[in-house]
Amino acid sequence: MLNAKITDAYIAILKEELQLATGCTEPIAIAYCASRLRDILGAMPERVDAEVSGNILKNVKSVVVPNTGGLKGIKAAVAVGIVAGETDRILQVISSVPAEKHADIKAYLDTVSIDISCPDTPRMLDIRLTGYAGADKAVVHIANNHSNIIYEEKNGDILLQKPLVESAEDNLQDKSVLNIEDIVEFANTVDVSRVAETLDRQINCNSAIAEEGLRGNWGANIGSVLLKEYGSDIKTEAKAYAAAGSDARMSGCEMPVTIVSGSGNQGITASMPVVRYAKHLGATQEQLYRALLISDLITIHQKTGIGRLSAYCGAISAGCGAGAGIAYLHGADAKVIAQTVVNAVAILSGTICDGAKPSCAAKIASAVEAGILGYKMCMNDQRFNGGDGIVGEGVEETIVNVGRLASEGMRQTDKTILKIMTGK
Repeated sequence: MLNAKITDAYIAILKEELQLATGCTEPIAIAYCASRLRDILGAMPERVDAEVSGNILKNVKSVVVPNTGGLKGIKAAVAVGIVAGETDRILQVISSVPAEKHADIKAYLDTVSIDISCPDTPRMLDIRLTGYAGADKAVVHIANNHSNIIYEEKNGDILLQKPLVESAEDNLQDKSVLNIEDIVEFANTVDVSRVAETLDRQINCNSAIAEEGLRGNWGANIGSVLLKEYGSDIKTEAKAYAAAGSDARMSGCEMPVTIVSGSGNQGITASMPVVRYAKHLGATQEQLYRALLISDLITIHQKTGIGRLSAYCGAISAGCGAGAGIAYLHGADAKVIAQTVVNAVAILSGTICDGAKPSCAAKIASAVEAGILGYKMCMNDQRFNGGDGIVGEGVEETIVNVGRLASEGMRQTDKTILKIMTGK
């Protein structure tokens, strides 16, 4: 039985990470920053300078910003935040923009200069907006995670200043307490009433956008293609629902998503396969809750070493988490769950993140496939062993190795991806 301190820490991590967001979180972070800039300036900026890190540029370039009438990119995210953002709603800052505001957003884009630059920064997630209105000037700076405002200034007066650090875990819960053995123990023993509200929101919101993704014509329609071409067996269904939710949100669907590790795609990938398998297996609501705790926390554990943004596709971590959650629904113990993660990591680690866009849905389907295959290998007494590539001696060492691969080994990959995407 975990002690109360560890249990409380795990619950705090879940409540911090499983937040509601409308739209891809990188443009939403820009919109949140822009909305706050307008508030500090006390007026609509007549000119905006946007300094963003390469990973922000990469993840905003090709994704539709919700509630803008189909607009894409950094300028659209700045404009909607300034024209219609509700700052106190944070990652739902533009969730309630009425359609009649679309013309105002477009007019702002057409008449106001928004200059974008991408300075060198050690921080993968970095957004600094400077706005001007008459003789007034304001600055807002977000760094390391999507709603972490570290600096605010008006007319030279510093209103807020936090230490500028490089860690993606800046101002977040301490995740050093996470390990697979304790995650399984927590999932087995926690009073689920303490997490039910958070998990219900994840189940309901992410199921709704996945169903919309299958109903409508969104992105590359990966979910619909999977069901059409491969049938509706549970493995295909698990992949299809996760992919469909991503396709909808990447293409501007205005339905909210419960995110994990700062990402809606990861939130969908960690939850939808588990939800569909629970339904297929006739699991109780409590069993579903506990399986989601496995998936969510294992996803978060892996992402802690990788960082919020990276050249490493975060859906891979969530697919591994989903595989572990599915294993739990089948009665797997901590040993099998750990080996499921190792197997899944060995299959797809190194998949690149080349920004938020429709192809994310296809990567998600592959990640879920890897997670399920990782479990099926265990059921057939097959495994990848320490020394097989990046696989370490046990699950915890393997997770550390993946973090090193993403944060150290793929730095140049990240730069090359950005050059390709910007035509340089």
